[in-house]
Amino acid sequence: MDAVNKPQPRFQLGKQSSLAPERQASGAGAGDFGSMALPSSVRLMYLANEGDSDGIKELLDSGSDVNFRDIDDRTALHVAACQGRTDVVELLIRRGAEIEPRDRWGSTPLADAMYYKNHDVVKLLEKHGAKPPMAPMHVQNAREVPEYEINPSELDFTNSVHITKGTFRIALWRGTHVAVKMLGDEVFTDDDKVKAFHDELALLQKIRHPNVVQFLGAVTQSTPMMIVTEYLPQGDLCAYLKRRGALKPITALKFALDIARGMNYLHENKPEAIIHRDLEPSNILRDDSGHLKVADFGVSKLLKVAKTVKEDKPVTSQDTSWRYVAPEVFRNEEYDTKVDVFSFALILQEMIEGCPPFPKMPENEVPKAYVANERPQFKASPKLYAYGLRELIEECWDKDPHRRPTFKHIIKRLEDISNLHAYQKRLKDCTPTCFWNLRALFQRDRTNPGSQSSRSMTR
Repeated sequence: MDAVNKPQPRFQLGKQSSLAPERQASGAGAGDFGSMALPSSVRLMYLANEGDSDGIKELLDSGSDVNFRDIDDRTALHVAACQGRTDVVELLIRRGAEIEPRDRWGSTPLADAMYYKNHDVVKLLEKHGAKPPMAPMHVQNAREVPEYEINPSELDFTNSVHITKGTFRIALWRGTHVAVKMLGDEVFTDDDKVKAFHDELALLQKIRHPNVVQFLGAVTQSTPMMIVTEYLPQGDLCAYLKRRGALKPITALKFALDIARGMNYLHENKPEAIIHRDLEPSNILRDDSGHLKVADFGVSKLLKVAKTVKEDKPVTSQDTSWRYVAPEVFRNEEYDTKVDVFSFALILQEMIEGCPPFPKMPENEVPKAYVANERPQFKASPKLYAYGLRELIEECWDKDPHRRPTFKHIIKRLEDISNLHAYQKRLKDCTPTCFWNLRALFQRDRTNPGSQSSRSMTR
């Protein structure tokens, strides 16, 4: 057999192609090659695997081909990218290595570096012109591109900063500041994250409500993939509560109604109710008028024909905040919209108490307390809880989901509590003559709740 037709050796030491059916390293160890007389081409692969820059320089200086391919069409650049050898990658590129060679499975060095989460290598390869793999939601026919698709070149990230949770950034889009949620490189190798991204888009397209953050569009046909929503410069409720501490009862009631109205809209969505399942202060944003909007539907669920849903695998603290999670979610049981009611109760109490649930308890221990039917204590002065509010909170965090009220019922209760609180405040502040006039008015309204004076009580 002549040298031209002689089959190339296969290099299988270390991490293998990100697209290969078998990615396990071969049984050979580093020492197995060290004492063997290898062809210079195979030795180049071995040295790239080991990160031996000096040895690579000697081989290349002696005439070895920097773009040598083994039987699987793998190059030394593939190997170095898999192993995260940034210095070797830089050396190989400087000595003329092809940036985007494809192995027999179609994987490039950049795809391999992304699969093994070698982020420094990813940045280096992209700097030299390597293009990321096709976006997971890419369509071949232009007519199939979603109507909400945004051209990423229209998003200006100059002076961009992180906002709320770390995945969101500010950008300028057509003269307007927007919030952009980006998916990282790991999406290419994590089907669950691709599905979650797809599900979140499906939900956001359905939502139109003053107390829910507005979806503007998405980038799905290129990378990184993004979700673009309205930007609320006042920040989230979590940061607001850290600054302000306990809120006045009238403010807490106003905020509670905003949240309840947004959540009721989601739960009343037709034909499928939307369960947020990650309702917490950092996912509730403030607009310029001082009202609240529910945001971030990354782990939300559509409640389809079945009246309950169940996670494919147990929820972790990376998926949701343990301080606000309902006990049935923590126990990995079937659940329904009432998990959001449980979280709402904790947020409402936090607004009045001025501190999160069980602030001194490690977060991973909090859901265990909920399962044991422990609840945060009511430490604030009773006068800070408007009449009937504490009872509503206790109903909302009941251990039995079926006994928790719906948000439709919660809104009615909050409106009644708010009206009564405003009436009592007027009584406290008014003159004796005003007191008797208001008292007579209130007694009349009790028998005629739809009267004009009843509707104007809180104006």
